[in-house]
Amino acid sequence: MAAHTQKNNKPGKSGGKEAQPLIIAKTPAEEQRMKLERLMRNPDKSAPIPDRPKEWNPRAPPEFVRDVMGSSAGAGSGEFHVYRHLRRREYQRQDFLDKMAEKQDKDQKYLDKVEQNQQDAEERTAKRRKKREKLKQKKLMAKKAKLETKNKKEHNADKNSDCSEEEEEEEEEEKEAEDDAEAPSFIMGKK
Repeated sequence: MAAHTQKNNKPGKSGGKEAQPLIIAKTPAEEQRMKLERLMRNPDKSAPIPDRPKEWNPRAPPEFVRDVMGSSAGAGSGEFHVYRHLRRREYQRQDFLDKMAEKQDKDQKYLDKVEQNQQDAEERTAKRRKKREKLKQKKLMAKKAKLETKNKKEHNADKNSDCSEEEEEEEEEEKEAEDDAEAPSFIMGKK
């Protein structure tokens, strides 16, 4: 019985991996979850990423046509089928070329639109940047004007204070002299 549980059904050798129960996914989400779990069991192992499928290209038209269809009467019954296949292949090729031209046209329109949007965004940004710079300059000019007026006031106040201090000293001296003259002698301490 133990031999059946071991890998390769070889008695005496133990299997490297334990047998896992078979789980069948019932929903696509469950299937994806199982795939992710299997990938995450060994994160060092690289995940297989498939290449993009190649686009279908029609077979190129032959450079030299060997079996040219003639307009002579008496073509066999098999010639119609050959003609039909050639015609179908040519229509497929023309449809493919039309679709490719349409796709390139759409791609070009998209790129033009993206470029136009970028130019519009740059113009708006430049306009707003200019407006911000203008406001910034206005604020700086207002600040400079305010500082200049403040400095002028301080400078005038300093001049006035120098002048006013001298004037105050003179006025105080004059008042003292007047007070001395007007005051009675007994107040001043003179007898």
